[in-house]
Amino acid sequence: MSAQPLSDTTGSNDFGADRIDVALVRRLVAEQFPRWAHLPIRPVEVGGWDNRTFHLGDTMSVRLPSGAGYALQVGKEQRWLPVLGPRLPLEVPTPLAYGRADGSYPYPWSVYRWIDGRTARAERIDDLTRFATDLAAFLRALRAVDTSDAPAAGAHIAWRGGPLSTYDAETRAAIETHRDRLPVDAVTSIWQAALDATFSGPPVWFHGDVAYGNLLVRDGRLAAVIDFGCCGVGDPACDTVLAWTLLHGPSRAAFRDALGLDDTTWARGRGWALWKALITLDNPEPAKAAEARHVLGELLVRRPFA
Repeated sequence: MSAQPLSDTTGSNDFGADRIDVALVRRLVAEQFPRWAHLPIRPVEVGGWDNRTFHLGDTMSVRLPSGAGYALQVGKEQRWLPVLGPRLPLEVPTPLAYGRADGSYPYPWSVYRWIDGRTARAERIDDLTRFATDLAAFLRALRAVDTSDAPAAGAHIAWRGGPLSTYDAETRAAIETHRDRLPVDAVTSIWQAALDATFSGPPVWFHGDVAYGNLLVRDGRLAAVIDFGCCGVGDPACDTVLAWTLLHGPSRAAFRDALGLDDTTWARGRGWALWKALITLDNPEPAKAAEARHVLGELLVRRPFA
């Protein structure tokens, strides 16, 4: 199977996130799980786009993929979260029911136990260094879980955990597009170093999308890790990207020390962070474009760029 860029494999909204609303969720729940038909349904505060999430009563949530690429991940979460959860030191989603596609909604979907918490923005975290070490302990525990029969990196997760060379052409094209705004030699050097730092295994479990939106805090501390749609077994370098998106200074150093990964893994991690920043630098959403500029600044040790 040939590798395709993330934007090509999972970026299209085949069904359309805007078509997934309360009325659709209410009908699906009533038809497939009538025992919950009486419960109120409302969108969550941060509903997502790849998948849309809704409250189901006070103790459950409903999560529906918006495209065929994301739908591939539903069965994996149903299969593996019950295996991973008891082996991890933080709360993770618990599947309660497995919804099926029907004539008006074309993908499988899930009901989960609701997890209280807020997305891990810096202002909600009391001690960023402790947060970093708590997250590192979680990722180390995840890497230690037995990999027998586990899903390998592939198109179902946009090749996270696989080789960075999948995105070589896309990254170099983005560098060329933005060459008037970037220190091209420095950026190209980071990318080439990432490509040269090849993964030699053994394959381990990775989360695949360790972003602040998938980390929940309660009372100022990391409490849960959600959205395992991109998890799998392979190269854990993709799980280091938070070092440049949220962490800095002492917290970044603590994260690196506590993760216990070698220099080549960190070189590949910088590559993952660079690739994502470059392809979102012109994102029409100002917040995402600003985040891309921030990450580039961190990767370049705050060298200025336009």
